[in-house]
Amino acid sequence: MEMLRNSIFGKLYVQVLIGVALGIYLGYADPSWAIAMKPFGDGFIKAIKVVVTPVIFTTIVVGIATMGDMRKIASVGLKTLIYFEIVTTLALIVGMVVGNYWPVGTGINANPANFDPKAVADYVASAKNYNLTDFLLNIIPTTFIDGFVKGEIIQVLFVAVLFGLGLAWLGERSRPLTSILDQVSHGLFGMVRIIMFFAPLGAFGAMSFTIGKFGIKTLLSLGELIAAVYLVSFLFIVFVFGSVMRICGLRLSRVLAFFKDELVFVFAATSAETMIPRSMEKLERMGCKKEVIGLVMPTGFSFNMDGTAIYMTIGTLFIAHACNIELSLWQQFIILFVMLFTSKGAAGVTGGGFVALAATLPALGGLLPIGGLTLLVGVDRFMAECRAVTNLLSNIVATIVIARWTGSLDMARAKVVLNGKDPNELAVTDMGWARGAATNMPKTVGLGAARG
Repeated sequence: MEMLRNSIFGKLYVQVLIGVALGIYLGYADPSWAIAMKPFGDGFIKAIKVVVTPVIFTTIVVGIATMGDMRKIASVGLKTLIYFEIVTTLALIVGMVVGNYWPVGTGINANPANFDPKAVADYVASAKNYNLTDFLLNIIPTTFIDGFVKGEIIQVLFVAVLFGLGLAWLGERSRPLTSILDQVSHGLFGMVRIIMFFAPLGAFGAMSFTIGKFGIKTLLSLGELIAAVYLVSFLFIVFVFGSVMRICGLRLSRVLAFFKDELVFVFAATSAETMIPRSMEKLERMGCKKEVIGLVMPTGFSFNMDGTAIYMTIGTLFIAHACNIELSLWQQFIILFVMLFTSKGAAGVTGGGFVALAATLPALGGLLPIGGLTLLVGVDRFMAECRAVTNLLSNIVATIVIARWTGSLDMARAKVVLNGKDPNELAVTDMGWARGAATNMPKTVGLGAARG
């Protein structure tokens, strides 16, 4: 048993990859059986989502209460929003530029009059109420526990920030409660580790269903569109995130290797939110302070969806090219402006990327037919995999950037951990590193840091 644990097959990402491969094979060999495997994927995602909101709540509350300095909290929040808007806008622009120079969809010659609006009726219905005003009002929950019950991350974030500020205001009197919440977060991360044992089974179920339901033929029929989304997302990750990490003094390849388990599973399950707790734990382990992780990571899943932004611009231009609709530069600028809001307004909705696109088309004043979404329905699941990976990675990178920007990242620890070494062992052999790490460690050490 010990030999298996220490072998390559004992690594989580290898087990998940095996689950993905078996899922693809079953989906191709026996679609009916593959579709029946869907509960395994759904069950794992539901189990993880049980702990997502309480992990976010306890992490944010403990982080803010420990920080205490209101000005620093405001500084972190402002810098986070600035970074989110810059990078998301860049993702939209990159997708739009590529969509113009690589006119995917040209030659399909689709007739808007032949589209079946019923095929996308559910998505349009989900999207029609998601404008900017509704999104902002939806941040405020009806009751204290409403966000927890509904699984609304942004609402839990709102409550957690207010509660954390309230405890910070109380000062020393809040220490006993802060300590209890910190211990609760330890237990929640323990739950995450237990649930993650079943990640390979969840990946198998999700991938089996995807291939069995939509088939390889569907994947091939619109292969150019899928290739465009994947290629642009890959280049965005390599050049934009790579450059940002270089500026921070770190290497993107090391970050990718450190978070490979989470990224591989998210690719299979198409649900980035499920890996929030585990990613937060790892970010703390590599030296990011808890308060920054708690503020940036959950907020990013409403305001920093770079994968969704790329998909939306390429998908919109695909519909235009397929329907032989010429969009002027000014019209494309309007589309970009609308997407700055709709990419956030549909956050947290099932099929969020597709719903965000469904919210965009009606807001364009008839520039593009809403029925054009039917061209994307069959392959959206395949593109959702890429969206999920890019979205998760974008928020991991954002957390590291903001932590570095605000002086909340222990660079010595980060470099050691990303190189695959144990910082606790180095602390014994290198007292200089140990003194530097001790100076920069958060006052309240969470589970990830404690495990080293």
